[in-house]
Amino acid sequence: MAEDNKLNKQTSVKVNSARAWWLAARPKTLSGAAVPVMIGIAWAYHVAHNVLVVPALLCCLFAFIMQIDANLVNDYFDFKHGNDDVSTRLGPKRACAEGWITPQCMLRGIAVTTALACIAGLPLIIYGGWSMVIVGLCCVLFCFLYTLKFSYLGLGDVLVLVFFGIVPVTLTFYLSVPGHQLPTLDVWLSSIATGLVIDTLLIVNNYRDRDNDRRDGKITLVVRIGEKAAELLYLFLGLIGLAIPVVILAVHTDDTTFWLYETVFVFYLILHISTWNHMVRINHGKELNRILGKTARNMFLYGVTNVVILLI
Repeated sequence: MAEDNKLNKQTSVKVNSARAWWLAARPKTLSGAAVPVMIGIAWAYHVAHNVLVVPALLCCLFAFIMQIDANLVNDYFDFKHGNDDVSTRLGPKRACAEGWITPQCMLRGIAVTTALACIAGLPLIIYGGWSMVIVGLCCVLFCFLYTLKFSYLGLGDVLVLVFFGIVPVTLTFYLSVPGHQLPTLDVWLSSIATGLVIDTLLIVNNYRDRDNDRRDGKITLVVRIGEKAAELLYLFLGLIGLAIPVVILAVHTDDTTFWLYETVFVFYLILHISTWNHMVRINHGKELNRILGKTARNMFLYGVTNVVILLI
């Protein structure tokens, strides 16, 4: 169709082009998939001083593809629900709503990325047994349920805690550590902390969209609790996510080493509080997209900080 070959006048994105798919994949969100897997691998090395490279890489690949899959699912179904009105949308532009990718092609893209994720995860059966099939199916199922149901009920934050914290950290640890040792209490606590920090990204996203979501009947956690409580929640999620590894360090290191390591975490603390303060001052509008970017940066720094400390 001639329509499929036209150029978007505002962005010069050709319909269904490689650039359109790149934008739809939202590569900036991949840090959310990388951080928990990085921390899980770092814990495996910390405990065993060795890592099984193949399952670690497969966990990374599965996480990246599932993140892209989730982005495409979110793009398509929000468009079908009418939640991506280009005249009122405050967040980054979406592929279907902007006409960069046709709905039919987006559905095919979702089918391909879902299949690729399953293919990437299937070999993990060799290392973790057939229970990996159940875990993989749950990841795929809740990838769809997040957009179709849970995000409308204010339960999206719970899924982030589980599938961007607890599941990837503990499972990556279990599959990557030689002998497949079960996660220790420290690993479990670290997985919860990771999920809380990553959830700050969802909080600021829903904080920005709270008026549009309320209008569209999308009752996110931010809509439920209100903007002031959401601001405090954003702050305390980051602080609690930082407090947990601090406590773990305090238990397992001597005084000299503890304070040495804690100075590394100070950078995240300063950036998190600064970003929160900036978010509160902006309060409304597209300017909050800057906070989204800063939160993603803070989240990645948190992951790198944890990894460095666990490795040394």
